[in-house]
Amino acid sequence: MKKPNRLPGGKPQGAREVAMNVLHNVETRGAYSGLELNQALQSSELSRPDAALATELVYGTIQRLNTIDYELKSRVKGWPGKVEPWVRSLLRMSYYQLRWLTRVPPHAVVDEAVRIAKKRGHAGIAGLVNGVLRGLLREGVETTLPGNLTVAERISLIHSHPLWLVERWISEFGAQITEDICAANNEHPHASARINPLRASRDAVIRGMTDAGLEVKPSELFHDGIVASKAGNLVHSDWYKQGYITVQDESSMLVAAAADPKPGMLVLDCCAAPGGKTTHLAEIMRNEGKVIANDVHAHKEQLIRQQAERLGLTSVETMTEDALELSERLPPQSCDVVLLDAPCSGLGVIRRKPEIKWNKTAEDITSLSILQSQLLRKVQSLVKPGGVLVYSTCTIAMEENEGTIRQFLAEFPEFSLDPKWPEEVLAPLRERGALPDVFPGMLQLLPQTFGSDGFFIARLRKHTG
Repeated sequence: MKKPNRLPGGKPQGAREVAMNVLHNVETRGAYSGLELNQALQSSELSRPDAALATELVYGTIQRLNTIDYELKSRVKGWPGKVEPWVRSLLRMSYYQLRWLTRVPPHAVVDEAVRIAKKRGHAGIAGLVNGVLRGLLREGVETTLPGNLTVAERISLIHSHPLWLVERWISEFGAQITEDICAANNEHPHASARINPLRASRDAVIRGMTDAGLEVKPSELFHDGIVASKAGNLVHSDWYKQGYITVQDESSMLVAAAADPKPGMLVLDCCAAPGGKTTHLAEIMRNEGKVIANDVHAHKEQLIRQQAERLGLTSVETMTEDALELSERLPPQSCDVVLLDAPCSGLGVIRRKPEIKWNKTAEDITSLSILQSQLLRKVQSLVKPGGVLVYSTCTIAMEENEGTIRQFLAEFPEFSLDPKWPEEVLAPLRERGALPDVFPGMLQLLPQTFGSDGFFIARLRKHTG
């Protein structure tokens, strides 16, 4: 049986053809950009510079999609629906290069696009590609916006975000913060990692990495975090393999830190895979006590175990269960700390997964907020009197975050927000102006504040009376 959406022209050659294939598959098959790109790079045997170019083209083109389509709509008849998917991908990618990759000579962009068009299609398609791109070079690639746009429409086109999302953020945060969020989402994400204090100090790891030629500095957001540039994939480094570090976004590091579990406690991580927050909890507890790491997917349980073993953590115990059913598996009021890192719309990680902003809808946010409330209702019964419940998401949506917590507190008055986070967590936030004058115990981190992911964290305490 013929594979659907198979591209003509044989195996892709060169960075641009690899990138075009990935973009085609992301659009037509719903493939995840990161997974599709990794597979393509592994099979293509591109040089390191060409692999970097292919990566830039994939992520950049997806990031800037509606701005690109706005420009091409006036230049290509029937754009985008009546144009073959692979031709769409080729033209979008080529426009991205001409507009945003100024280090690439324009003639090289056009020549390579025409070559690919001839290989994949026919002379007519090659002529179309050549005419569109040379027309852009003659007339200029900058977007000229009409003067009658609303603020939301302007932000949507300049920073390439869906209009519904821009309008939603403006209603929640105002126009300027929304524009800052959208601009930050188009920045390159930096690599960060958390030090395992049971095996190394941050200073020692930074010294070792610096001596090895890596560009590493302390995280400004988290006391046991580092930020690396020009360091390659840290998962392949000796520091990772020896259990000195865990690759994790800086915002995500705050979740377990806000939970602040003590040695000897019983802690539950309800949705634990792949294990970053689970292992952080165990490290904070100095590997004393027990961290139960649960996930609904059996194949992910092994991922958590592998992380714990790599870090030398014997206090982690794994289990497989739907988080909605945990209250049936574990004794009521048995846990000192319960962490619910809930399934969410992921709007805080758009820099890393740019297709999220085009794939998610307002309806997704509503349905996820319903699930999040259901999960909170179920797992709250596992918290001891005097214990802590931490709720977190990697999204920027009031309905999933503060709205969900407010609804929960109204329904369960035995819980209240707890602002007593560790001072080492709060201090960097306070210095950057990311905390209100009176901190309530919940926090929405935005991507422009520290260059980290958008994250929401709420710490709740269950009353003893």
